[in-house]
Amino acid sequence: LPERERAELKRRKLLLEVTLKSYWIRKGSAFSTAVVRPETELTPEMIATGSWRQLPFKPYNFSSLGLPPACGHLHPLLKVRSELRQIFLEMG
Repeated sequence: LPERERAELKRRKLLLEVTLKSYWIRKGSAFSTAVVRPETELTPEMIATGSWRQLPFKPYNFSSLGLPPACGHLHPLLKVRSELRQIFLEMG
């Protein structure tokens, strides 16, 4: 359609333009039907037998943040003070 007619049909809501996206999927060089889980730890048995040379290992992610540190603990002197307070409260 010419641009003028298309604009007129859009204005009257008689035309709806839809964008279609398509993707081509092909088998890559590492395609396999079996799922192989990579090793995450190197054990002494692997080193002794030499089997670590043939095993796939999971790559390290050095940019990950890791677990947040545990915080919010009481100071040791505050723990002792609260224990003493509890003892005196139990004694009356």
